[in-house]
Amino acid sequence: MTDNNIVQDDVVFFNRLKKGDEEAFKQLFDIYYRQLVAYANKFLADLDLARSVVQDLFVMLYEKRDEINIHTSFKSHLYQSVRNRCLNIIKRDKMKQEHHQHIFETNTDYSEQFDNLEYTELENCISNAVENLPAQCKKIFKMNRYEGIGNQKIADELNLSKRTVETQISKALKIIKNDLIKAGLFMGAFQIVIFLLI
Repeated sequence: MTDNNIVQDDVVFFNRLKKGDEEAFKQLFDIYYRQLVAYANKFLADLDLARSVVQDLFVMLYEKRDEINIHTSFKSHLYQSVRNRCLNIIKRDKMKQEHHQHIFETNTDYSEQFDNLEYTELENCISNAVENLPAQCKKIFKMNRYEGIGNQKIADELNLSKRTVETQISKALKIIKNDLIKAGLFMGAFQIVIFLLI
C-alpha cells in the first residue's frame, strides 16, 4: 500500500484502528514510523530520543484510539503530534537548564563547594532516580517538575484525583531523596538538591 492510498483512505483506516484492528495499526506503523522518526530527529538532533518519541506516540495512539478524534488527515495528525511532543521536550530541557543555571548564579556559596564533576554526579544520580521511578509516578513527576504542569491539570489529563497526583509527587521525592542518601550526595548538597527538586 502506497502513501497516496493511505492518505486517500484515512477515514476508513482510522475507523479500522478505532475498532482495534491490529493489522491496520501495523500497516500504519510500517508506513509512517521511519519518516516520523526522521521528522522528530530534525527537532531533537538525537536519533534515539526521536525513536522514543515516535514509539510513545504509537503506543498512545493505540491505547487511546477510542478517545482520539482526528479533524485533519491521519498523516497530518501524526506529524502534528510528533512536532508537539518534540517541542515539549525542547521546552522541558530548556526550563531544566535555565533552572539549574539559576541555582548556581544565585547560590555561589554552594557552587564553590561543588566542582563540575560532583555536580554532574549529582545530576546523574537524580536523573537515574527519576528514570527508575514506577511508571505512573515517573510520568506525573516529569510532567510537574520538568514540564511545569500544575497538579490539577495533570489530574485532569490523566483522569486522576488531584490528591493522587500530590501523593505520587511526594512518593517520587521520597524515593529520589533515599537514592541520593544511599549515594552519599544528599546531605553534602542539601541546598542544591532542594533547588533541583523544587
